[in-house]
Amino acid sequence: MATNQDFDDRRGDDDADAPRPRSSEISERLKFLAAMFRSPRRVSSVTPTSRQTAVEMARPIDCRSGLPVLELGPGTGPITRAILDRGIAPENLYAIEYSADLCRHLEKAFPGVNIIHGDAFDLDATLAGTGVLLFDCVISGIPLLSFGPGRSNGLLAGALDRVPPGRPMVQITYSAKAPLQPSDPRVRMRRSARIVRNLPPASVWLYSRPD
Repeated sequence: MATNQDFDDRRGDDDADAPRPRSSEISERLKFLAAMFRSPRRVSSVTPTSRQTAVEMARPIDCRSGLPVLELGPGTGPITRAILDRGIAPENLYAIEYSADLCRHLEKAFPGVNIIHGDAFDLDATLAGTGVLLFDCVISGIPLLSFGPGRSNGLLAGALDRVPPGRPMVQITYSAKAPLQPSDPRVRMRRSARIVRNLPPASVWLYSRPD
């Protein structure tokens, strides 16, 4: 049975005097809301992920590994931007998005990133044409609590099959509890950060198989 390891509960704190949103940020929010109304189960929050939360999601990336990164459910791209800022080259980032409208937005916003229109719950089919077999880590913005333990554990297994032993799937949740209890007893889980200034408050969880 998976156990909850001790976690470093980082409490992210955005600047109190945040600047007013730019027109590009307003446009992203409108696209986000449109996607939410079209497919509410696939959108994890009523607002896009905050900058500080996105930074915490990208923090576990090992830029020295030389491996690409896989992002699931990028939405309008706040975590995508944080991954690139972390030092990952656009051509080494693969992002799977279910919404065709959001894919078009991401292709314009992030030239060079491998934007894939497909289903993250079927990684074999969705990644078949990429030729990539191994990623440094998987960063997921998919609301696992909306899909139930069966499908979510399937996604977790597929993600961990594509990273080296010990490397994580990074998962965001807006729930006070863990987004998923693994059915695989080998999987370790821990919360790496909690961002109280996100709206709503967010937590970042890491799932991995041992070395």
